[in-house]
Amino acid sequence: MCLGEVAQVVELRPGPSALVRARQRTASVSLLTLADAVAPGDWVVCHSGFALARVTAAEAAEAAAIRSAADRSTTELATEPAPTPAPTVPPRKDTR
Repeated sequence: MCLGEVAQVVELRPGPSALVRARQRTASVSLLTLADAVAPGDWVVCHSGFALARVTAAEAAEAAAIRSAADRSTTELATEPAPTPAPTVPPRKDTR
C-alpha cells in the first residue's frame, strides 16, 4: 500500500515546484496537481514527487500523530517473537 506524506513547504521554486520538509528529510515536489496556491509554511500531502492537496496545520498534526502511532505499531510487531506454528496432524488413514 502506498501512502501520501504530509510535508511543510520550505521554499517555492521555479517550475512550478517547491522544496518541502517531511519528518527529517527534504524533497523537491511538483505543484502542477494543486488547485490552490501555496506559500512557505503551508502544509501539503505529497506522493510520488507531487503535492496532491493543501491541508491545514491541524490536519497535518493529526496526520503526523496517526503516522507516528502506525510506525510504533509496526516496530512493536517487528520485535515480537514469531508465533509458534501449530502442530501438523498426519493425514487420516482410511480404515475401510
